Amino acid sequence: MTEKFVHDVPVRWSDMDAYGHVNNARFLTLYEEARVAMFFVGAREHGLGSFEEGIVIARHEVDYLRPVDYGDPVRIEMWICEQRAASFTVAYELFDDGVLASRAKSVCVPYNLANGHPRRLTEAEREFLRPYLES
Repeated sequence: MTEKFVHDVPVRWSDMDAYGHVNNARFLTLYEEARVAMFFVGAREHGLGSFEEGIVIARHEVDYLRPVDYGDPVRIEMWICEQRAASFTVAYELFDDGVLASRAKSVCVPYNLANGHPRRLTEAEREFLRPYLES
C-alpha cells in the first residue's frame, strides 16, 4: 500500500478569478505549496536536506474536475507514481470540502543549482521516496 503525503493549503483571496472560483493557474501554486511541504519540511524531518538544493519541474499535467471556491483550506494528497534515475513524478489529488476537485502530476528533476545541470537521485532520496512510491 502506498503512503500519501497529506498537506492542507489555505485558499487566498488572491487565488480567486472574476467568476468567484480559484483561477486554474493558481491550482499550480496550491500544488507547489504542498510539494514544498513534502520535499522541504517532510524530507528535513527525515534528516534529508538535499531536495532543498534544487528541484526543477520538467512537466505539469492538471485535470480540473470541479470549481473550488474561497473558504476552508484544500487538502492535497501526494504520492510518487513514477521514479527514474534522474527524475520522479509526483501525483496529486486536491480535495475541497472532502470532494475531489482536481488531479495533477508533476515531473520533478533533481537539479544542481550551483553547476546548472540535472543530477541523479541519491540513495537517501530514493529511501525517502520509497514509502510514497506507487507499486
